Amino acid sequence: MARKSIEERLAQLEAQRKALKARLGKEERTKDTRRKVLLGALVLHRLETGRDEFSKSLADWLRRELPGFLTRDGDQELFDDLLKKMTAGNTGEAAS
Repeated sequence: MARKSIEERLAQLEAQRKALKARLGKEERTKDTRRKVLLGALVLHRLETGRDEFSKSLADWLRRELPGFLTRDGDQELFDDLLKKMTAGNTGEAAS
């Protein structure tokens, strides 16, 4: 078997480097997605079960900020039930 030239070895190393960088990018995106899912789960948990002042303030803040944050088609509809639930659940309730 003929020995690979330096150029061929460099090309092979460059291909390996690109593959490893792609793998690293995928791992970073996976971690980022996982963080977002867990943070979202915490927020939803607080909205559904929290009875303290922070949870009420969080609901108010989301009701103000979320509509402007959702810019893609269909995203607003995805959160309509949450926004309606928060609005219905936070109007006219006495503080306990």
